[in-house]
Amino acid sequence: MSRRALRPAIAPAAPSDAPDMAGILTDWVAETPWMPLLHTEADTLELCEGLVPVTTVALRAGRPVGFLSRRGSEVLTLFLARSERGQGTGKRLLDAAKAECPQLSLWTFAANDRARAFYAREGFAETGGTAGDNDEGLPDIRLEWSRR
Repeated sequence: MSRRALRPAIAPAAPSDAPDMAGILTDWVAETPWMPLLHTEADTLELCEGLVPVTTVALRAGRPVGFLSRRGSEVLTLFLARSERGQGTGKRLLDAAKAECPQLSLWTFAANDRARAFYAREGFAETGGTAGDNDEGLPDIRLEWSRR
């Protein structure tokens, strides 16, 4: 049986998920060469604790392997553990958000080619961007999707 066939459960985040969420985010920053390291692990944990009420997690064996945070139609985060990338987990999290909201918008870094390609496949259109009007000071792209 392929890993894709063993799809993770999708559920609302619980406070106990915040450390795993923080680990996923910390790992992504550490393995992304163009991403500056601006926050401590404690800062990242605090951020994830604050996101729990607006977050959906993908769970394997009861532990988060990905998460999507959303306030209304604004997707704030979508991060996956390395082992989940390219396995359909991000699509499942995004599909759950699409099912709840007829329009979604988000920001992604211009340098994040993989994310940009993923969102394009998922029907998002680039609608703008900045030269680095964010904490990281990196160029970013605004993306929007609407149910047709």
